Amino acid sequence: MVRSMTGFGRGNYNESGKEFTVEIKSVNHRYIDFYIKLPRQIAYLEERVREVVSKSIFRGKVDIFISFEDRSEDSKNVMLDEALAGAYIQAVESLKDKYGLKDDISVSLVSRFPDVLRIEKTEDDEEQLWGILYKALEAAVDSLVQMREKEGNELRMSLLQKADYMENIISQITNRSPEVVIEYKQKLENRIKELLNQQTVDENRLAMEVAIFADRCGIDEELVRLGSHLLQLRDILSIKKQPVGRKLDFLVQEINREINTIGSKSNDIVITKNVLELKSETEKIREQIQNIE
Repeated sequence: MVRSMTGFGRGNYNESGKEFTVEIKSVNHRYIDFYIKLPRQIAYLEERVREVVSKSIFRGKVDIFISFEDRSEDSKNVMLDEALAGAYIQAVESLKDKYGLKDDISVSLVSRFPDVLRIEKTEDDEEQLWGILYKALEAAVDSLVQMREKEGNELRMSLLQKADYMENIISQITNRSPEVVIEYKQKLENRIKELLNQQTVDENRLAMEVAIFADRCGIDEELVRLGSHLLQLRDILSIKKQPVGRKLDFLVQEINREINTIGSKSNDIVITKNVLELKSETEKIREQIQNIE
């Protein structure tokens, strides 16, 4: 399951005048890290949000933004403080009697006194709110996953192309490696002839020197392991049901180790150039898998 760790998803759901909008964005991260921002009045739903998202997102820094609007008819109630209204009326009547004022006490007058009428929000039903939020959250997660999978597939195709290229280079090194020993033998033989001014050399001694060189510079095992690692890379990229980013992280380390060993043993300019090319491609692969879940 090759998924990018970068993506964005948005979901919206409205029911009975209660509307949730969920936006999720994610970027690459070594582990899984959630940041959830939601209105204070529904803060108690944060853990449920985390549980839902963590079933689909396994790696990355994930920012979740939730907004809520309640336009339902029963969302607010107007409350009358009868005791306070009575106290206001009593005070006004006392003022009227004491100073002989005109009696103009009315409903509109009393209702304008502070705190006589106040608006109180009705308490929301947690399960009802969660049911609405869940649908918006589900839509946002699905959208995010689709984007991550699309980008992940593009990364997968790019990595497979790089594996093809590296296998071609390995084939070139494999073909070149025996020629290096043959060329070394010829150079050594010519040098001995020059130094000793002889037309013939000790074949046994020459064979021994060539054998030592071949053993010291032999890269057959490294080439086999490197080829095996690239086959394993293909196998990992074909996995369908679990994240593969960490496996690829480890595998690239092993690939790089074999290439470094080949480079250290190389005593040939052609192979050295090929090793540098392998290093360049490996670094490109390493950079790309940093964004794979």
